[in-house]
Amino acid sequence: MTITRDMTIQEIFYNFPDRKDVLADVLMKEGLGCCGCAGAQFETIEQGLMAHGKSPEEVTKVLNDLNSAI
Repeated sequence: MTITRDMTIQEIFYNFPDRKDVLADVLMKEGLGCCGCAGAQFETIEQGLMAHGKSPEEVTKVLNDLNSAI
């Protein structure tokens, strides 16, 4: 299983519980402090990153970083 742009933020933590600290570090480094907020339940990784000003290319880079972390 890989992390995709249409997964919710909460979903990645649910699917990879043993890597949650590393995944949270990747997201926090990119400005997503919403790992534990209510928005993480319904907001996709792509939506969260785009809302924080990331370009489509930057979203792809973060996805690669997240998948490297698992």
